[in-house]
Amino acid sequence: MDTFPIIDPHHHLYDLKTGNYPWLQGPMLKRVFGDYSAIRHDYLIDDFLADIRNQNVVKTVHLQVEYDHHDPVAETRWLQRVADRHGYPHGIVAFADLSSPDVQAVIEAHCEFPNVRGIRQCLNFHRDPVKTFIDSPHLISDSQWRRGYALLERYDLSFDLQLYYTQMEEAVALARDFPDTSIVLNHTGMPVDRAPEEIEGWRKAMKLLASVPNVSCKISGLGMGDWKWTVDSIRPFVLDAIDVFGVERCMFASNFPVDKLFSSYDAVFNAFKVVTKEFSLQERCALFHDNAQRVYQL
Repeated sequence: MDTFPIIDPHHHLYDLKTGNYPWLQGPMLKRVFGDYSAIRHDYLIDDFLADIRNQNVVKTVHLQVEYDHHDPVAETRWLQRVADRHGYPHGIVAFADLSSPDVQAVIEAHCEFPNVRGIRQCLNFHRDPVKTFIDSPHLISDSQWRRGYALLERYDLSFDLQLYYTQMEEAVALARDFPDTSIVLNHTGMPVDRAPEEIEGWRKAMKLLASVPNVSCKISGLGMGDWKWTVDSIRPFVLDAIDVFGVERCMFASNFPVDKLFSSYDAVFNAFKVVTKEFSLQERCALFHDNAQRVYQL
């Protein structure tokens, strides 16, 4: 199997003994990825390193994993200690509630840690409450939220954008209004609704979002919409995303351990390698390594 270097720009770690993760430690929630009882236990750096052992993963980016929103800097503080000791993760995307009146103080506290590269606040809103993460369908257009978002450019932070295709038109306006803030779309735009008209809606919305040059796309999380996925079942989504965003604005990621609910780490990255086997080496290096290194300043 191909041995070119890989950067995994989307994974999670958590220590349930010392951290506060309500969705992992409290009552089970109904979520888009189904029964997640199999991952309601510690997922530490050694667990992650064991999962990646067969892939040439040279750097990674950790995404906030819904740590206690009242103390998000505690997650960053712990992750920086892990990175200082083990080398991984090389980048940290932290949580901040951009609509909060004290968001600047939270961002400044995150930025005291050298591995912080960006902010994520999940914006998923769906007609199905199981697939919804926030209370407001239009938080992305809220004036107070946008004031918080405006701070990202000042602190040289990117924004990880997690939403559904029905929200992408609003995201286009956000990206255009803040052209100097890098936006990274999470999980291939989360095509979790698989009726033909839904897939077509996703394709059109992805093309619209890709029309804004400061948006890139993480191709990941496809198991959340296809719990028994195969290379052939995810291939159209991978290729459609690359088609609209271009090789230079896509990157492959694992979403581990959430996607561990559906497959092994090797299965995820080997599938991406199979789908791109006809691509040039330069194109594959961009998708598996170079773009993530550039976007996350690694």
